[in-house]
Amino acid sequence: MSEAVSALGNASFEGFATVRELGPMGMITLRAKHDLPLLAKALQKVLKAELPERRRIVSAGEVRVGWMSPDELLILLPYAEVQARVAALAKALGSAHALVTDVSDARCLFAIEGERAAEVLMKLSPTDLAALEPGELRRTRVAQVAAAFWAEEGGFRLVAFRSVAAYVMGLLAHSAQPGSELFPA
Repeated sequence: MSEAVSALGNASFEGFATVRELGPMGMITLRAKHDLPLLAKALQKVLKAELPERRRIVSAGEVRVGWMSPDELLILLPYAEVQARVAALAKALGSAHALVTDVSDARCLFAIEGERAAEVLMKLSPTDLAALEPGELRRTRVAQVAAAFWAEEGGFRLVAFRSVAAYVMGLLAHSAQPGSELFPA
C-alpha cells in the first residue's frame, strides 16, 4: 500500500489570517436516512459519537461527524483508522439500506485561523458568518466550488473536493492577503 499524500503537500499561507491545508485526513461518507434506527447506535458503537442534528457537526475525541444532507454524514478521523472504521460501521449497520465509503483521497481539508479568519470566508461565501452558531456546519459554495465549513478553536475548518484543492488554496490565500481586510484596524 502506498503512503497517503495530501493534495497540496500541507501548503500554508500567512496573511492577516493563516491558511493551511491539513492532510492527509481520513474521511468517510455515510449515506443513510437519519431516522434509520441502527444509525445512531452504529455511530455510538463504532465512533463513540452522537448523530448530529441538521446542519450540525459533533466531536468525539479526534472524530468529527457532520450533517451534510438528510441522508448523508461526513465523518472525519485519523487517516490510519479509516479502513477499520468503514468495516466496523458497515458491520454495525448490517443489512440496513446504507452506504459507507472511504472518501479520504477525494476530499481535502483546510484550516483558516486567526482573529480575522471569518473575514477570509466572508469574501468567498454567501454565508452570514455572524449568524454561524458554535457546532454549526454550513454546506455552501466558496467562489465557484462546493465546500462545507464550521468554526473550530481559533478559526474554521473547510472541506472541499481534492480535485479543486489548488483553486481553493488560491482563493483562501488571496482572500487573506494583508491589506485586503474587510474591517481595517
